[in-house]
Amino acid sequence: MTRQQFGFLAGFLLVVVWALGGAGAAAAAALAGLVGWLLVRVLDGDVNAPGFADRGTDRRG
Repeated sequence: MTRQQFGFLAGFLLVVVWALGGAGAAAAAALAGLVGWLLVRVLDGDVNAPGFADRGTDRRG
């Protein structure tokens, strides 16, 4: 599955949840998906605390 197909499927499913369960259910589904995505990124080692610390520092000197 390509990224475009996955993005379409995710958007489509979000709209289906919205239509069946309302805006609150759609927001909860989107939040759960975001948390799951972030958790997998952390477990794969793609995200770590020093990486976040580096983003917050001012590099202009």
